[in-house]
Amino acid sequence: MIGISADFDPVHNGHVKLIQKGRKIAEKTGDEVVIYLNKEYSANHAPFFADYESRKDMALKAGADRVVPIEGLHHRLTLAYSVPIRIAMMIEDGAIDYVDAAGVDVSTPLIIKQAKKFAKKGIFSGIPRHLPNRNVIRWFAVNEFLYKKYHRKMNFHIIPELSLGGKVSGREIRRLIVENDMKIPKEVKEVLPKSTINILKKGIKNGTIPGKRDLASITKRMNTYSRSKLMKIAHLNADAINAIIKGRFYREEAQVWATFRRAGYGPVLTRLAISALEQEVSKKEVLNLIKSYEKQGIIPPDQTVNKVIERAWFVSQKKDHNLSASEAHKKFREGIKLRKSPCMSFNAGLSIRSFEVEQLKSGLNAGIYVDQNGVVACEIRTDEKKIKSPLKLPGEMATYLRLLIDSHFIPVRAKVLEKERGMRIRITVEE
Repeated sequence: MIGISADFDPVHNGHVKLIQKGRKIAEKTGDEVVIYLNKEYSANHAPFFADYESRKDMALKAGADRVVPIEGLHHRLTLAYSVPIRIAMMIEDGAIDYVDAAGVDVSTPLIIKQAKKFAKKGIFSGIPRHLPNRNVIRWFAVNEFLYKKYHRKMNFHIIPELSLGGKVSGREIRRLIVENDMKIPKEVKEVLPKSTINILKKGIKNGTIPGKRDLASITKRMNTYSRSKLMKIAHLNADAINAIIKGRFYREEAQVWATFRRAGYGPVLTRLAISALEQEVSKKEVLNLIKSYEKQGIIPPDQTVNKVIERAWFVSQKKDHNLSASEAHKKFREGIKLRKSPCMSFNAGLSIRSFEVEQLKSGLNAGIYVDQNGVVACEIRTDEKKIKSPLKLPGEMATYLRLLIDSHFIPVRAKVLEKERGMRIRITVEE
């Protein structure tokens, strides 16, 4: 089987070249050309311009033998996690050859050289932005990494990206169609196969193209959810949540984007966070998804749930190592061992008034959040009222908890605990 993993939004002449390359290989091997087509969200976590059935039809008419949907990944996981899952799926399905495109100025040997460095480290989340064709490098690296599991890997075939005075880009194609009042302009038609043009026209006429986000659900959650409730949603860190609260009231998508920019999110992470909000993806949901693939040996060691927790613990204990936070991150990645295992359950004190203490009882749930001043706090709902309090923790434990909160998918739960010396909050790290 010859595999191609893609968005194809829409299929343009560059994509046709990929399929044609797959067909040439198939002529020699007798295999079929199969497109692994992202379904609900693109690899970059955006809603699709053309719906899945339209893109599937485009791929088949462009020469593919079969289309397999990729579902449930791109509104939950970053590429560092979704790429290993997609490659594993293709290998398990019997893919022997894989076709992709890269910039004409970068040679395949150079890509392989860079990929092997990351494969050796087992790190696919920190590929520098300055590296050209970084996504192709990630695919090469993960293919090398998964050899340990499957004892085989796909043969990669890299063709030059199609260029007509500049890279042929699906994003640019979509922009030009939208700006032309949903009519396909002449310069776009020149880079599209006739079959794609006809399918696009039909979808536009029927109202299935362009696809749109569920802005009503996104803005409702951003306008009404408390800090502690937002804290349960994947890919929202404390800075993003406080920016959301500060930016209320939301009506337009531009306002949503501006809020995430203020919180320091780049375009890709913003799209992922918005998708998580749109589908109300919980941190627990993402954690369980990652762990299920960990059990299958698909997730690289550096990206496992335990490794994320260990990193937060190591950095929080930086005083023990006489390191700054940035130095601690670096040393941890270099393989310095933990002096003691991460603390998975610990108590925090409260700062509340005596009459509020009387309303508390053991077992009440407490929502953890970070207030507008950057202080880790909790919110407890009693039968009578809602009680908020900063958490009293040693400095290293406060740092540890804050790092877990900002990890994007490690959930923490908390309950009221009655002790001899008063009420405490019992915090448990979920794993």
